[in-house]
Amino acid sequence: MELKRVVVTGLGAITPLGLDVETTWSNALKGVSGAGPITHFDATLFKTQFACEVKDFEPTNYLLDPEDRKELKEFRRNDLYAQYALAAAKQAVDDAGLMADGINRDEVGVIMASGIGGLHTFEEQAGSYAKNEEKGPRYSPFFIPMMIADISAGLISIRYGFRGPNYGVVSACATSTNAMIDAFNLVRLGKATAIVTGGAEAPVFPAGVGGFNAMHALSTRNDSPATASRPFSASRDGFVIGEGSVCLIFEELEHALARGAKIYGEVIGGGMSGDAYHLTASHPEGLGAKLVMERAIADAGIKPEDVDYVNVHGTSTPVGDVSEVQAVKAVFGQHAAELNISSTKSMTGHMLGATGAMEALFCIKACQEDVVPPTINHDPEDRDENIDYSLNYTFNEAQHRTVNVALSNTFGFGGHNASIIVKKFVKE
Repeated sequence: MELKRVVVTGLGAITPLGLDVETTWSNALKGVSGAGPITHFDATLFKTQFACEVKDFEPTNYLLDPEDRKELKEFRRNDLYAQYALAAAKQAVDDAGLMADGINRDEVGVIMASGIGGLHTFEEQAGSYAKNEEKGPRYSPFFIPMMIADISAGLISIRYGFRGPNYGVVSACATSTNAMIDAFNLVRLGKATAIVTGGAEAPVFPAGVGGFNAMHALSTRNDSPATASRPFSASRDGFVIGEGSVCLIFEELEHALARGAKIYGEVIGGGMSGDAYHLTASHPEGLGAKLVMERAIADAGIKPEDVDYVNVHGTSTPVGDVSEVQAVKAVFGQHAAELNISSTKSMTGHMLGATGAMEALFCIKACQEDVVPPTINHDPEDRDENIDYSLNYTFNEAQHRTVNVALSNTFGFGGHNASIIVKKFVKE
């Protein structure tokens, strides 16, 4: 069967860099860091006391009816991660015009992702049990539906009456890339005309920060949060935890053209692989990372030298950055020196289950505007002998160049690897 072309017709973003796509993108190009002291809870006794939080989030801005107090109550009842998802989805749905007359909602799906789900809800409910130990358990009837990692997909579907494929995806930090690959495949196979896809996460609470601290995964640079995420630098000491949500509308090209939708870019391929190596560490030789990029490139029907920009996983961890560079060099060979590479986590922090969607959005905007966002916080004197600095990591400043094709990598605990490829839209 002939596969359908898949384009991106709507974008939404609630991120540490801004409460919409344009603010987020503008701040990324300026090299703004989203990191700062934690405000969601008192982190005084934690090893890490900073994060890339969403700032000034107000649920009333994302209601379908701003005057509906019942809707506001229901919106606020959701875990914060689901609130972020609903807000980003509203931006994307509005941007794409998916609620216009004539659109068959039976053919519009929702595939959303979260690596953890309602962590804050889980933490609160566990605390509630401890407080009521003598009287017996006291759990909210909303505990389970608020906590589960698939509920953002369900909430978006219910809110808009989208009755196409509907589910959640969980694969740690590869989660939203896996969700987007599923959405891409379902649309190009003709199983849906459009799908709301992306990811959401809200892990900046005691269990999230404390858990990652216990693993020695987070930076502890409390004296300088804005410079703590420093991928490819010798002094990197772990990732900066982030939060938020990004949603994209993947739509079948002919359907989008027929209704006069604006088109941001085209999705052309996706790859998945497993490291089969370690619970939390990437393969030291980047074998899974190499394989996933090769599969994405093959799926897209392009050659490695067709890729102009790679948004790397680049979490600012000692092992992960080195192995990913090895994988990039192995896949692209001599062309690796012609690529622009950047880790936008240096600005957004690691948004876990939302990070793949965040970085896919950056790839789409890079193709649309021919500019690559930077990897910030690099000092030329702070060099790791295990990193090949002949490659262009787009250090500290955005770089203008032609970007026809961009690839985004995301890797998760458990050895989950996913890559997605987007390109500048040409009607042809």
